[in-house]
Amino acid sequence: MPAYKDEKSGKWFASFYYKDWDGQSRKKLKRGFETKKEAITYERNFTVKMSGSLNMLFVDYFELYKADVIGTIRLNTWMTKEHMIRTKILPFFSGMKMSEIKPVVVKKWHNVLLNIENAEGEAYKPTYLKSIHAQLSCMFNHAVKYYGLRKNPCKVTGRIGKQRSDEEVEFWTKEEYLQFIEAVKDKDISFYAFEILYWTGIRLGELRALTKADFDFDKKTMRISKSAQRINGEEVITDPKTPKSKRTIMLPDFLIRELKDYFLKIEYFSEDEQIFPKCKTYFNKEMERGIKKSKVRKIKLHALRHSHISLLIEMGFTPVDIAARTGHESINVLMDYSHMFPNKQLDMANRLDKEGEYSESTEISKL
Repeated sequence: MPAYKDEKSGKWFASFYYKDWDGQSRKKLKRGFETKKEAITYERNFTVKMSGSLNMLFVDYFELYKADVIGTIRLNTWMTKEHMIRTKILPFFSGMKMSEIKPVVVKKWHNVLLNIENAEGEAYKPTYLKSIHAQLSCMFNHAVKYYGLRKNPCKVTGRIGKQRSDEEVEFWTKEEYLQFIEAVKDKDISFYAFEILYWTGIRLGELRALTKADFDFDKKTMRISKSAQRINGEEVITDPKTPKSKRTIMLPDFLIRELKDYFLKIEYFSEDEQIFPKCKTYFNKEMERGIKKSKVRKIKLHALRHSHISLLIEMGFTPVDIAARTGHESINVLMDYSHMFPNKQLDMANRLDKEGEYSESTEISKL
């Protein structure tokens, strides 16, 4: 019998043997159960989980999924996934067996999500709904690949939400940015940080990870090879967001002159020391301060990246050029910022009209 009573505490504990992943017999001891039934249930669920059986509870499968995935992706990426799973998925599915989760159950979950409101009393945005659904689908895809699940029920139901928001991308014009940057010149770290963010389009995490060693003023370049994240209160340096994010960016001469001035002010910094040693909250507050002081339109800090891309589009650069500089996929640049590119439809129609006129005159001459 796997359940026993501790005479001293009056509580129950589970003690049993199980087979680990390579077939070795191991002992498991778990204390603190109020009833014998709870101890037995724990033993049953644990052994089912360790066997990889699809009769395991979804919450137990989540622990297996976590162990399998957590070391294969960036830590902050996993933490985003885990938060979404714990707050939006586990509350609905945790007590169900994996084998019991059919498409109709997923569809009921969809309906729950569509009727939930956030802290501001608003429905979840379509892009957020799509992200939540994608997390559940990833979990089931993993079960199909590694644990013998026959079919991913999310593929039957289809996804909810949208890949891209209907809202237009927010950004500043160059004139608005220049008005803003005047308002933060009184703090060196803010001024030089925002100058890099606007004129290069890098992400905040990439900015915060920069060191002196990442700059080559002779070649006029800045290397992006890492990202700084605040995880569980600790500063963590990780790889950039995607493989495409590792890149070398050419800098304009005026920005190089500014950065040389900044480097003189931080000459005591070592080559591998972060040159913008401030957290995300600091830069958000400085953004708010500059906006209030300069009276420009309020946008989010990440929108400085959008502003840079908007400027490049206005200057006539192609999605491929822009993607190489900003670490995007070129197709994503085209999709996300398509409304900013010059509309070629009229030009196409006019040129086709000329082709039509030529064809029409040729037919008439034959008559």
